[in-house]
Amino acid sequence: MSLPGQLTPSPRLLLGPGPSDAHPRVLTAMTTPLLGHLDPQFLQIMTETQEMLRQVFRTKNRLTFPVSATGTAGMETCLVNLIEHGDKAVVCTMGYFGNRLVEIAGRAGADVTVMQQTWGQVFDINQIREKLKEVRPKVLAIVHAETSTGAWQPIEQLGKLCHEFGTLLVVDCVTSLGCTQLEVDAWELDAVFSCSQKGLGCPPGLAPVTFSERAIAALKGRKTKVQSWYLDMSLIESYWGGDRAYHHTAPISMVYAIREGLRIVLEEGLEARWDRHLKNHKALKAGLLALGLKYTAAEGHQLPQLNAVRIPDGLDDAAGRKLLLNEFGIEIGGGLGDLKGKAWRIGLMGYNSKPSSVMLVLAALEQVLTKMGAKVEPGAGVAAASKVYVSG
Repeated sequence: MSLPGQLTPSPRLLLGPGPSDAHPRVLTAMTTPLLGHLDPQFLQIMTETQEMLRQVFRTKNRLTFPVSATGTAGMETCLVNLIEHGDKAVVCTMGYFGNRLVEIAGRAGADVTVMQQTWGQVFDINQIREKLKEVRPKVLAIVHAETSTGAWQPIEQLGKLCHEFGTLLVVDCVTSLGCTQLEVDAWELDAVFSCSQKGLGCPPGLAPVTFSERAIAALKGRKTKVQSWYLDMSLIESYWGGDRAYHHTAPISMVYAIREGLRIVLEEGLEARWDRHLKNHKALKAGLLALGLKYTAAEGHQLPQLNAVRIPDGLDDAAGRKLLLNEFGIEIGGGLGDLKGKAWRIGLMGYNSKPSSVMLVLAALEQVLTKMGAKVEPGAGVAAASKVYVSG
């Protein structure tokens, strides 16, 4: 058989739910020569990465590091370490990834109580209070930024609420870290996980996690071993902690990548970064509305970094995305679960949250919608976004 040719993929602008385009500095960092995973130089790089990750999470948690796997492994890490067979868990679901929390918690042996909310809506804290009072769970798990619907769940008061009932709070921040405000310590969050390929502007492959002292105490108080050997924090802690004892071979180049990604985040400043995502969201939203597209998430709870909109009646989801990809080199996401075939998901995350992304996707969407038979006022989307940028 003949060998496949050298990799020459067509250029893409990745404006889906992830991965997003990596920052050029991150890609350059990944070409740095390899070191051994126990080399003193690499151990110093690990320490620097951990400290910057604490700053981005807004925490002083000593157990903070990137798991050597993708975001879902971060979800699994948090749940399998805190849950033992028979433990009570309440999981809030308002979309696809809330359902994944339910699945993993169940596999970890939890007695799961599911709180369900209509896709695109968010939970009221009083609803959660009543359920905690009723169930008295060991763990409450919730999604901060629901990628499937673009809904932004308020969590600022949840940590304090959970601790009133002796409950540990696990939060999915896969789509929020580096894009919108997240305060792990101030909000009293116990176990938080994210990913490398969205707000941090890196390729997929790492799952940042952080565990509070309360969560560590629960881990140390387990009566049984953690279900997963690879994700057992009591073992990984020895590698990412002071001992630096061998656990697994770290993905060296990906650690280089996230180190550079975190440097870029902190150079910009978290507040400035959050403001940038919000500003570009407002421009994109104005343009999408001008094109006749309506958001799936409730007003006031729409993520700046993940814009999910309903596809106009009669238009084909896959055909529209195919036109965008083949004619303009732009990738957006389709709907998941209840929104499969009914929504498009447009990401403005990390490096891709910029005016050029907004203007390009709006201009391309206008042509796609027109070709598919939708009635669109020529130039309406770009004009509406421009007005937002000009007005400041």
